[in-house]
Amino acid sequence: MNQHLAVITGCSSGFGLLSTVELARQGWTVVATMRDLSRRGALDESVSRAGVGERVSVRLLDAAAHPTHAAFAEQVLADYGRIDLLVNNAGFAMGGFAEDLTLDEYRYQFETNFFGAVSLTKAVLPAMRKQRSGRIVNISSIAGRTGTPAMSAYNASKFALEGYSEALRLEMAPIGVYPILIEPGSFETGIWYHKENVAAAAADPNSPNAVRTGRFRDYIQKTLHRADANAVARLIAHVASVPSPKMRYPIGTDAKMLLALRLLLPWKVFETLVVKKMGLGL
Repeated sequence: MNQHLAVITGCSSGFGLLSTVELARQGWTVVATMRDLSRRGALDESVSRAGVGERVSVRLLDAAAHPTHAAFAEQVLADYGRIDLLVNNAGFAMGGFAEDLTLDEYRYQFETNFFGAVSLTKAVLPAMRKQRSGRIVNISSIAGRTGTPAMSAYNASKFALEGYSEALRLEMAPIGVYPILIEPGSFETGIWYHKENVAAAAADPNSPNAVRTGRFRDYIQKTLHRADANAVARLIAHVASVPSPKMRYPIGTDAKMLLALRLLLPWKVFETLVVKKMGLGL
């Protein structure tokens, strides 16, 4: 049995795929999960190219299917004897102005981004408590620290994840289990290209926000710089083994700049800058 066992969610692309390969390269055994195994091709190719196939087990897991999580954790423990690292990476961004979003769309956003992470964390905590060791890396976002127009559902889910992780850290750190938040800015991942993750009313040309939605979409697709996502994978591997991990790790030039502006500027000045830069005026 390998002494370093990681479970990662959302591994068909983006941070999940890249962190699977990075951790396996560093000697970890990785249980890489996704909700649709027909989308495993990119992961399999990356794992094969890196020569780490013997360290990666690809398994079915839907982060939003909460009743399945306890049995999944039990099976991993039966197979490997321990869980040292959980990376709650699975998530998506529901776009649309708040006026256009339905309550069901807000709930849908929370089922994966927040409740999925909470449910999986609860599933692994008994084993980590018994070991008196473990890391729970929650992939948050700079959007969990400051609001973003047309992303209120995503913001809310990540703000909730931040508060949950803080409380959990205070509870679990004294017994050797460290919840950690990674807060990326804009990176090149599949999160930007899923059209189904736009609120139904936001795509309606009759929406009162149709013009501003179009401007915001143009900003996201044409103006926003997206950095190399491998930097986040390397950070995940770092916090998995560093002796005393911090609570939060913002990453990305834009994330650090936005945090600084949000903390230093009066709200009215910050608000004016955001509205102007993203073309949100009437």
